Amino acid sequence: MLYPNTLEQKLGFDKLRERLKEACISTLGQAFVEKIKFSENFTLVEKLVSQTAEMQRILEMGENFPSQNYIDATPYLKRAAIEGMLLTQAEFSDLKASLQTIKLCIRFFENQEPESYPILGEYSRNIRVDKAITDAIDRIIDDRGQIRDSASSELSRIRKRLISEQAGIRKKLDTILKSARSSGWIGDDVSLTVRNGRMVIPVAAEHKRKVKGFIHDESATGQTVFIEPTDVFESNNEIRELEYEERREINRILLELTSQLRPYVPDLQKAYGFLGLMDFLRAKAKLAAEMNAINPPFTNRQFIDWRNARHPLLHLSFQKQGKKVVPLNIELNEKQRILIVSGPNAGGKSVSLKTVGLIQYMFQCGLLVPVEEGSSMGFFQNIFIDIGDEQSLENDLSTYSSHLTNMRHFLTVSNRRTLFLIDEFGTGTEPGLGGAIAESILENLVKSGAYGVINTHYTNLKVLADKTDGLVNGAMRFDGEHLEPLYQLEIGRPGSSFAFEIASKIGLPEAVVNRAKEKLGKQQVNFEKLLKELDIERRVFAEKNIEVGIKERKLAKQLSDYTALKENLENNEKKIVNEAKQKAKNLISDANQLIENTIREIKENKAEKEKTKTVRTTLETFGKKNLALEEVVETAPAEEIYEPEGGDIVPGSYVRILGQTAIGEVLAIRGKDIEIRIGDLKSTVKLNRLEKVSNKTYRAATGEKKVKTVAKGVDLNERMLNFSFNLDMRGKRGEEALGLVDQFMDNAIMLGYDELRIVHGKGDGILRTLVRNHLRGYSQVRDMQDEHSDRGGAGVTIVKLK
Repeated sequence: MLYPNTLEQKLGFDKLRERLKEACISTLGQAFVEKIKFSENFTLVEKLVSQTAEMQRILEMGENFPSQNYIDATPYLKRAAIEGMLLTQAEFSDLKASLQTIKLCIRFFENQEPESYPILGEYSRNIRVDKAITDAIDRIIDDRGQIRDSASSELSRIRKRLISEQAGIRKKLDTILKSARSSGWIGDDVSLTVRNGRMVIPVAAEHKRKVKGFIHDESATGQTVFIEPTDVFESNNEIRELEYEERREINRILLELTSQLRPYVPDLQKAYGFLGLMDFLRAKAKLAAEMNAINPPFTNRQFIDWRNARHPLLHLSFQKQGKKVVPLNIELNEKQRILIVSGPNAGGKSVSLKTVGLIQYMFQCGLLVPVEEGSSMGFFQNIFIDIGDEQSLENDLSTYSSHLTNMRHFLTVSNRRTLFLIDEFGTGTEPGLGGAIAESILENLVKSGAYGVINTHYTNLKVLADKTDGLVNGAMRFDGEHLEPLYQLEIGRPGSSFAFEIASKIGLPEAVVNRAKEKLGKQQVNFEKLLKELDIERRVFAEKNIEVGIKERKLAKQLSDYTALKENLENNEKKIVNEAKQKAKNLISDANQLIENTIREIKENKAEKEKTKTVRTTLETFGKKNLALEEVVETAPAEEIYEPEGGDIVPGSYVRILGQTAIGEVLAIRGKDIEIRIGDLKSTVKLNRLEKVSNKTYRAATGEKKVKTVAKGVDLNERMLNFSFNLDMRGKRGEEALGLVDQFMDNAIMLGYDELRIVHGKGDGILRTLVRNHLRGYSQVRDMQDEHSDRGGAGVTIVKLK
């Protein structure tokens, strides 16, 4: 069910319908456009959209699909079905061209795999154009739409006689023309012409008596007359008779051809329905291409899940201007069925509302929709809208009364299969009463289980959405700094109307604005202010998140490069060692060979056996000693031994962090927080996590002796992931706050941040002064300044590092 009956006009679908008509080639396709309507049948919608998607694939792939001669010949077929009627030569020419297009469409699908275009292929297999009738028409009508001479033997005879007679009369007239030209009765540029179906000579009016014949016509100026000479009267009469015979024979042929066509009329009417469908689908596919529309997954349940949805008409309009529409991301499901959208006027609320309605309506009319991949379409049986001024003078209804009439219908008929859209909910009457009635209506709509989108400025509806299951707030984003709409929908939080800011921007006196704030009340002003600050904070953190993401990617790349370099060095080391082993083996092998030769010489010279045995034993010992070349085994470093030391931990003491191997020096003690230095790194650690160690252990750890240690200490990756550039210390005491600042600064300096944000609040300025004086003690601090007034002003310190 659709409500109201002007829904198409309010959503703008009537304009899309006109575009589809313009995209059609013939009235056949346009007739299908006129029949487009919203369907409440899930299976039918799925079929309509799928067949459009199939045609879109055909056009996108550049397939050789017919694109001309989509001619509506159905009126001819209706006449041909009547006994005794005949179709004209022009009508048979249209039939021949359009039947050829139908055959090409059928042949296209015959040449495709059945699974390529299952729906359209099935349609084409049910269409029959009998070859007998197309051959019969082709025997009579040539490719130029003329009757062939071979259509009948009688027609062939008549046309041959006509040609002969026309040649004879032309010869006679040429002779007369030459004579008249030589006599000066006509000009040199004059030639034969035809008047009333008879061949004549143009003669100057003053010489018309000099040429014997019949005057058929004269020029507009009266200076030229067209004379049929007496000598060609009979020949012209003969030609006229032959033309009448030709016409009678052609009518006989066409009457016979129409009779041949008559039995095939039912099949041909079905074929032209198929041709109209192809034209219609081509138009829908072309419109989809202009909108970059797709066929998203379609499910028989109620929900909306769209990514980068674009208003179809805005998309087409902006495309011509070279601009892009700000896309809409929206999701409605069982947990958040009704979206309450708030935000400033002219911020895009109404456009977003119409985008939702038009896209859902388009899809259930069988059109592809302008959303991106990853989107999904739900199914609704009812679409109700309340958009625009419905004031009616005829029914004596005010705008507000009209809205309430619509609400009565919504409350009466809405169910879980309903999608409703309400623009400027509750307006048109006294705000307090309007807000109360709107809240009551909304509560009932929630109970109905319906899905919907509502635009409003009422704070009570925003609050209700925040605490009611099934409702969710949404905001049209607004640049609070430049006071410009961003036209982006953000679901999950309410939006501010920015009424005071916009009033100030357009030049309303400041005193008037301030007085308005006083009249509104502190609670409402604070609510609007909080919404504005939340939006600003969100944008600040979004920008910082982008920066952090860039740094994380850079760090990941550096880590990857380091790992690759390390592996390369290890491989090179193994390669060098193995090459050295091989060289050593070769060297010893050569030495062995030399020694064997020496022993052989000794034997040959009959040396003592005992001496030879001694030499061989020495040789084997030498070989075993030098050829013990096994794989390098990496041995774990020996466990380090730390010498604990008794006594209290005081500034200057050497300590070890329990569970770690890092050794540091105590710099300062603040209660149970101990500031230590490990190399160039400062850090604050709880006292119960430290163990005092001896000076010897510290010297060994710092490298004064050649003791191999493994320094673990700080995990930079973990610090990077857990670190936030924003420190909020509101409500902290002085000593506790300074400890947090020191830890915050140590991590920031170690991780290489160049800008930090410390939130201390305004108050009396005590904490701000304490923090800034403390920061001046850091040599790494380049500058400090207040945050932008829209983002906290003097309540936030921006710290810039060197």
